[in-house]
Amino acid sequence: MAMRIAGAVLAAGAGTRAGGPKALRRAEDGTAWVERAAITLRDAGCDPVIVVVGAQAYEAEELVPDWADTVVAWNWAEGQSVSLRKVVEEATERGAEALLVTLVDLPEQKTEAARRVLAAAHDQTTLARATFDGAPGHPVLIGRAHWEPLVAMLEGDRGAGRYLAAHGAREIDCSDLGGGADVDE
Repeated sequence: MAMRIAGAVLAAGAGTRAGGPKALRRAEDGTAWVERAAITLRDAGCDPVIVVVGAQAYEAEELVPDWADTVVAWNWAEGQSVSLRKVVEEATERGAEALLVTLVDLPEQKTEAARRVLAAAHDQTTLARATFDGAPGHPVLIGRAHWEPLVAMLEGDRGAGRYLAAHGAREIDCSDLGGGADVDE
């Protein structure tokens, strides 16, 4: 039986360097970045797909596909740790065994990168992340056994990076796919 892996799009921030919430940004073809990220996770095999919105939540919610679950992080200004906590809470309620997490500001991320990282899923102790040219990136795969200790160390605008490094997350090279650079403008 295959593991139940939830996909998570973190899209709650204000996007101060970008001039506004990245959850409201659109690609040249008009597709919302938040929709693109959700589709990438769904097409890779995640079910459910959870999107965390915060800044301008009502406007951002309108851009989330109907088939995805939307969670609002009302205290989004406290940092990325709030979004990760919300996602873990929702994934727990949905009975997921692992989470595949990505960021909304990776509009060029490829479904194949998500599939490569998902291929590392073996059980609830799985911990893996995409790398691009040797640098850590997204998506990140976090097995359920890691959720409680991860949440316990989250604070402010720090995500899971320290936890992943400290616990030897498997690195999955996705350099050949591109799409690993976040867009801050």
